[in-house]
Amino acid sequence: MVKLSVIIACFNEEATLADLLESLASQEWSKPWEIVFVDNRSTDNSLAIAKEYRKRLPNLKIVDASGKQGKPFALNKGITVSEGALIAFLDADDLVAPGWLPVVGKALEEHELIATRTDVETLNDENNRRYRGNVQAEGVLQIHYPPYLPHASGGTIGITRALNDKIGGFDESLRCLEDTDYLWKAQLAGATLHYVPEAVVQVRFRDDLRGIYRQRRAYAEYNVFLSRRYRSYGDPMPHPWHSYFNGWKRLLLSLKKLRRAPSRADWVGKLGWMVGRTRGIVKYRVPPV
Repeated sequence: MVKLSVIIACFNEEATLADLLESLASQEWSKPWEIVFVDNRSTDNSLAIAKEYRKRLPNLKIVDASGKQGKPFALNKGITVSEGALIAFLDADDLVAPGWLPVVGKALEEHELIATRTDVETLNDENNRRYRGNVQAEGVLQIHYPPYLPHASGGTIGITRALNDKIGGFDESLRCLEDTDYLWKAQLAGATLHYVPEAVVQVRFRDDLRGIYRQRRAYAEYNVFLSRRYRSYGDPMPHPWHSYFNGWKRLLLSLKKLRRAPSRADWVGKLGWMVGRTRGIVKYRVPPV
């Protein structure tokens, strides 16, 4: 019987998928485990690459999730098809460091909800690291608005099947931050998010300015949405408008960063964040976060 299922939702990741599968091929654990690759309407060679690894990874299961576009749908599909009592999620553009598998498996045997450490040095140059930083180098990320609960990157988390079933899986209506919502539901159901620094996921950041801008804009907009969804779980964030207008002020005062190539990704990311906050305020009619 499979003990642990590693679920990978994929949409057009041909450039990085082989690296991830290669890093999983070198993992060893004394207990049975499987990899569940979920193809979510990829139009590139992602599916073909996954099929090529069947010989290297006999525990690889390939799942079609073309019924609906969206990562939450693909993840739920993978969970449904998977067999393990323990579940770990990985993003198709990341890698796992040596020893990741047994540490994650042991941690999930002891805790119902976990997040691993991230390494942003291996796959990203200095410019890309500057605009994101390494928020899971020493722990999980704390949120400054209700429900004031920690969260972690979706490609670093693990959960027991029992807890996933209890909270109903991922919210398929969300286009972004489905991982944050998932972790908060689990914690509000009584779980504690346990940090596992011994297991490391090597995270890959976006490296094109348009991609950076769009990702940060979406993150910011959906942070505002989640603040509305969970506003009954704590006191409002203090001085939200002061923080919002200061954000725009700092951004405009730093326009000179656009002159220097190493600083552009940082500035564009911050622009995306502020535009996303503004979109969220207008769309969801709540104060900024």
